[in-house]
Amino acid sequence: MKTRKLGTIEVSPIGMGCMGFSHGYGDIPDEAYSIEAIRKAHDFGCTFFDTAEAYGPNLLPEHRGHNERIVGKAVRDFRKEVVIATKLHLDTEETRREGVAACIRRHLEQSLERLQTDWADLYYLHRVNQAAAPLEEVAAAMGGLIDAGLIRGWGLSQVPVDCIRRAHEVTPISAVQNIYSMLERSIEADVMPYCLEHGIGMVPFSPIASGFLSGKVTEQTDFSHSDDVRKFVPQLKPENMAANRPILDLLAGYAEKKGASMAQISLAWMLHKYSNVVPIPGSKNQERIIENLGAWNVALSDEEFAALECALDALPVHGYRGHVEINGSTMADWNREKPTNKA
Repeated sequence: MKTRKLGTIEVSPIGMGCMGFSHGYGDIPDEAYSIEAIRKAHDFGCTFFDTAEAYGPNLLPEHRGHNERIVGKAVRDFRKEVVIATKLHLDTEETRREGVAACIRRHLEQSLERLQTDWADLYYLHRVNQAAAPLEEVAAAMGGLIDAGLIRGWGLSQVPVDCIRRAHEVTPISAVQNIYSMLERSIEADVMPYCLEHGIGMVPFSPIASGFLSGKVTEQTDFSHSDDVRKFVPQLKPENMAANRPILDLLAGYAEKKGASMAQISLAWMLHKYSNVVPIPGSKNQERIIENLGAWNVALSDEEFAALECALDALPVHGYRGHVEINGSTMADWNREKPTNKA
C-alpha cells in the first residue's frame, strides 16, 4: 500500500467516512459496533478518518458531536498513528457576536474535546457561508489555528474553483472534500486541474455513488427511514437507477476480470486517474468497510483504465447533484438539472 498526501499530510490511499455511524443511512448501529468497525479499519491499514461536528441522528442540534465522540473513543489508543478530519458550520449570528476567528476556534475546541485529542489534522469549513464570514477571513483564521498548532491543515467542502482559489491565496489549502464518482464528475472540468497544479488533495465523498456503484443498491432498496439521505439522491430515484444500469454492467465486467467487487473497481478507477485523490467511502457495515479499503490492492493497467474511461465517456448519466453547495441549501436542491458547462 502506497500512501498519498493531502497537502503535506500523509494518509492511506483510501480513508473512512464515519458519518453512517451517526446519520444518513437509516438506523445507526450500536456504539460498540461502530468503534469496533473503526478499529478494524485501522488494523487493515486505514490511517484517515473523516467526521464532522454536525453528524448526529437526523442532524438535530442536540445530537451535535455524536460522530466525533465515536471516532474519538475508537482511535484514542492509537491517536498519533492516524489522521482525523472534522468539519464546522458557521452561523451568521455567532460570527457577528464573537468575531470570525474566535468563533472558529471555539468550534474547534469543542470538537477536540469530543475527539479526545489536542489537535485536528484536517479542519474543513463544511459549507461556505458568506453571510457569516467572508471566505478570506475564514482562511486567515485557519492560518492562525495552524500557527497555534491546533490543526495541521484545512480545507473546504462542496465548492467551486473560484472559492478554492480565493481561500488558497490567503492560507494554503490541504484538501477539498467534494462529491465525486463515476456518476458525479463535474469537478473534472476545473476543480481537479487547479488542485493538481497547486498540490491540493481531493477527498471525494460518496465515491461509490451512495452505494449504487456497488450493485447492492437497487430500485427495491427501502430509503423510507426518517434519517436516510439516499431518498434525496438524484441517481437513486428508481427511474435513474434503471437508466444508469449500463454503468453497472460495465463495472461488473471489470470486476469479474479483476477478481474484485464493483465498488472496488469504481474506487480503483479514481485512484488510477488522479494522484491527489483520497476517497472516503462511507458505510456502517464492517464487511463493506474492509471491502472498500481493499480497493487500494486493485490495480488497473493503463490499457484497462483507458478502455474503462472511454466506455464511461460514452454512457450518459441520469440524475445530477453537483459539487457546489452553500450553507443553507437543502437536500431538495440535489434534484437540480446538470448545467451545460459542467461547472
